[in-house]
Amino acid sequence: MSRYQLAQLNVGTIKGPIDSPVMAEFVANLDRINALAEQSPGFVWRLKSDEGNATSLSTPLGENVIPNMSVWEDVASLNHYVYKTAHVEIMKRRKEWFERMHDAYMVLWWVPHGHRPTVDEAVERLRHFRAFGATPHAFSFRDAHPAPDAAPDAATPPFGDACPAT
Repeated sequence: MSRYQLAQLNVGTIKGPIDSPVMAEFVANLDRINALAEQSPGFVWRLKSDEGNATSLSTPLGENVIPNMSVWEDVASLNHYVYKTAHVEIMKRRKEWFERMHDAYMVLWWVPHGHRPTVDEAVERLRHFRAFGATPHAFSFRDAHPAPDAAPDAATPPFGDACPAT
C-alpha cells in the first residue's frame, strides 16, 4: 500500500454571485454531488467550509474563482468518480455556470498519507502545471505520474484530459 494519496484541485470563475439565478442549478446540485464523492470508493477528504462546500472560500486566483479540492486513494478512484458517476452530468454543464478558462484549471499531485493540502499549496501546484506542464510535482489525468513510492516499473495509465467540474 502506498504511503501517498492523490490530491486534486480544480477551479472555476463563476458567471455570477453564488446566490444568483445563473448559479442556482449548480448550487442545487452541490450537496448531492459532494455526497456522491464522499460515498465513492477511494474518497479520503474534501475541502469545505462550515456550509459543507467550498463556494465561499477564496483563492489567490481571483475574486470570483472558487476552488474544489479533494484527496483520493489513487488516480483510478478519482477517475471513476469523475467520469463514471452522476458527477459527469454536472461536469458536462460546466459552461453554464463557469467562464471559459484559457489556462489549465485542474491539477493532480501526490501528498503523504494523511496530509490535507491548503488552498495556497494547491494553487502553487496549479501554477506549476500551467508553467511547466505535467511533471511529478503537478500533472493531469492524461499525464498522470505514479506515486513517489510506486515500483520503478509501475505506470499510471492515462485517463484522458478532461477535468473535474465541481
